[in-house]
Amino acid sequence: MPPRQDEGAPTTRARPASRATDSGDARREQPRARRTPPQQRQDQGPLAVLAMSAADLQRSRVTPTMRAKFQAVALLLREQRAEATTAPMSPAQRATQQRRIEGVAANLARIAARDTSLFELLADGAPMLPGTATALRELRRQAGLAVEPEPPPAPPAADRAPAAEQRQVVPRSAISRALANPFLAPDYSAAPAPRPRPRLLADWELIGPLLRAFEETTADASSCMTLPPPTDAHIAAGLDLMAHQAQVVAKAKEGHRTFLLADEPGLGKTAEALLAAQAAEAYPLLVVVPNVVKTSWAREAATWTPRHAATVVHGDGETVDAFSDIVVVNYDILDRHVGWLGSFGFRGMIIDEAHFIKNKSSQRSKNVLALSRQIRQRTVRPLLMALTGTPLINDIEDFLAIWEFLGWIDGSEVGADLLHALEANGMTPIDPGFYPAARQTVVEMGVVRRRKVDVAKDIPARRIADVPVELEGTAGASVRAAERKLAQRLVKRYRSAVAARGDADEIGRIDETGGIDESIVRQVCARELREANDDDSGENVFSMMRRIGQAKAELAADYTAQLSRSAGKVVFFAKHIDVMDAAERLFAKRGIGHTSIRGDQTTRVRQANIDAFVNDDDVHVIVCSLTAAGVGINLQVSSNVVLAELSWTAAEQTQAIDRVHRIGQDQPVTAWRVIATQTIDARIAELISTKENLAARALDGSDVDAAATDLQLETLVSLLTDALRTG
Repeated sequence: MPPRQDEGAPTTRARPASRATDSGDARREQPRARRTPPQQRQDQGPLAVLAMSAADLQRSRVTPTMRAKFQAVALLLREQRAEATTAPMSPAQRATQQRRIEGVAANLARIAARDTSLFELLADGAPMLPGTATALRELRRQAGLAVEPEPPPAPPAADRAPAAEQRQVVPRSAISRALANPFLAPDYSAAPAPRPRPRLLADWELIGPLLRAFEETTADASSCMTLPPPTDAHIAAGLDLMAHQAQVVAKAKEGHRTFLLADEPGLGKTAEALLAAQAAEAYPLLVVVPNVVKTSWAREAATWTPRHAATVVHGDGETVDAFSDIVVVNYDILDRHVGWLGSFGFRGMIIDEAHFIKNKSSQRSKNVLALSRQIRQRTVRPLLMALTGTPLINDIEDFLAIWEFLGWIDGSEVGADLLHALEANGMTPIDPGFYPAARQTVVEMGVVRRRKVDVAKDIPARRIADVPVELEGTAGASVRAAERKLAQRLVKRYRSAVAARGDADEIGRIDETGGIDESIVRQVCARELREANDDDSGENVFSMMRRIGQAKAELAADYTAQLSRSAGKVVFFAKHIDVMDAAERLFAKRGIGHTSIRGDQTTRVRQANIDAFVNDDDVHVIVCSLTAAGVGINLQVSSNVVLAELSWTAAEQTQAIDRVHRIGQDQPVTAWRVIATQTIDARIAELISTKENLAARALDGSDVDAAATDLQLETLVSLLTDALRTG
């Protein structure tokens, strides 16, 4: 018999009227209202809620909201699976629970099969999407489970970058350009002459044999296409290409249009690519890069190809100048811009750190390949360049996406150009000579791989390269707000000092003409510096530099992780312990073997960590304190140094680089300075570069304290002077 209804309980479900009339039983006309705990009911527990949610997802389009709910269902299902293995229950109940869990999991797998990018959300450690936490709380409420309180809202920040999401935007500037060029037609002027249809290899599956050709390569096999002698190496006063760079530009000038530029880091791939685009007249040019280097690309374009303006796409693209010749955009926001970029009429496309697209099921890869196809459809012979420091012979399957970007293959088929080149060899995969010939054929399609040791005579033994990064979100807004506050305090003190002189006429003259009394500027800044040294509890230039270091930590560590995968062992330097901690957390999360040198280590621990970095092939990064590891150690097993924080002295920077740039080092050394753009960090970097007298004094380690004081003072002087000029 059904349980008796509790008096006054709310109605939850009405039975069909026909059944109530047939029975004549009043109790059957009343709904069951007694609530059983969710974990004891088969139709209302967490698994029932998850099953219904999965059913809803099967009928939904793949949108940002759907992706967030999908991830939330997967996370809660994972909780239920863990609980089912530990909760007290009979074997039969446990088996039933496991079957129901597997049923929901099978539904999720079927949903993900429609859009394979959803599988990434099922991986352990996958980052939560912006809406996942909210969806997860709602699922827990529906299932009768404990719900964590919502986090407090983040403080407002006008310049916070919007979260990446799958929505399309069209910048106003792009609309204006389209209206200005309403009849922009595809470019078929360079269409190749008709070629005979392949016969020998027409029915062969060739992707597998091509991969095998690289997997079974011999030691003397070439990894670089045939390049012409360098020409036009002189670009402008003070700008000269190295011989290996000029060779690529000359090849593009000859008419070659597809390049897999896989030179080791530090060999100048950015300049090569920009000048190759200029030689090929491949404008407008699309450049897709990681976020940490997109500002650097715009700066390099202004240096090497100043006649071709570059614009950078930030967020929704409100500041884009679509009439520029070069459009730079980062991978993370392509989702929003792929629509208008695809119809823009680009005649060339460059992707930097091309290994970012190796997973063809990722949305990032799909966007890049879609843009490449659209460009090739509109322009018969566009310039396509994939830049990566990862050697071609490592994990060759990861390069299938790059080959597809370049048009060498099309999905599981070999592209027409590569097929005709293979046909010309006169062999099939059953011929032993097919594989070395096929490998060389692919290389001649545009593979360019040079190592530092191969072109050492062309490059300086030691160089410093800047990696500009943008501080976004709450951390970036906080740093910029602190810098404005410091500048306002300096301006107030300056005006008070001018007013204290009691010369009203002089004050009026300064206000009217914009004149600045440099002596008072220096007095105000010197006072600020003395107070900052005496009391570090408030907001001052030193605390600001520490805050900038914290905000840069993950960006610098991410760049180091990329560098370690492509160039081997890397030395990471930082000033502050919390920056080192943040870097080590990221390396651990990425599964990158690392060790560290800190000031609180014993001599034995310190030496053991150095030995691990030098001798253990699984240790790729050593995280070093600038003060604790700047002198007295030998790390020349590496030729790449990342300076995550700027030093107040060129001497300290030089000493850090000299840990790898030492007698016995047989590789050219590159130091990568990570600089936060639009902050005081950039001012300091510029001052270090321009104050040659400081660098000269610091080379032998003398007068270090004076150099540090001068640089700190000059930084504040620069900040105050700019604030006074801008009002």
